[in-house]
Amino acid sequence: MPIVQVSVIGSGAEHEQRAAEVGRLLAQRGATVVTGGLGEVMAAAARGAKSAGGTTIGILPGETRADANEWNDHVVVTGIGHARNLAVVASGDAVIAVGGRYGTLAEIGFALTLGRRVVVLEPGWDVDGVVRAATPEEAVALALEATA
Repeated sequence: MPIVQVSVIGSGAEHEQRAAEVGRLLAQRGATVVTGGLGEVMAAAARGAKSAGGTTIGILPGETRADANEWNDHVVVTGIGHARNLAVVASGDAVIAVGGRYGTLAEIGFALTLGRRVVVLEPGWDVDGVVRAATPEEAVALALEATA
């Protein structure tokens, strides 16, 4: 059985607690957590996954692993800046958005174009085609449901 990978996208320090909970719950359910490998929501989701013994992948925009957060098990260095957002969402079987700014909006668009389920954890972007979740538990359940 292939390992399920779920991409957790977003930004904003105010969303870190919920992102960590999403990462922890994903790891407890056996999913590998994929993020953009940097700080805030990305680091929190990876930290949450590691707290539950999970595996994490960080896909970086730069040309060196030096910027990766400490909770990444595997680091992919792209050297392609914001274009790496496509690789982040393409690497997930489903996507959970926690907070975020324009980079997150771009990732949501890419994910929907690729046919991935996108779950927006409230509050978040209002985009046609996404599924909305009120809690981290609901977000994880909805994301994993799409991978079955």
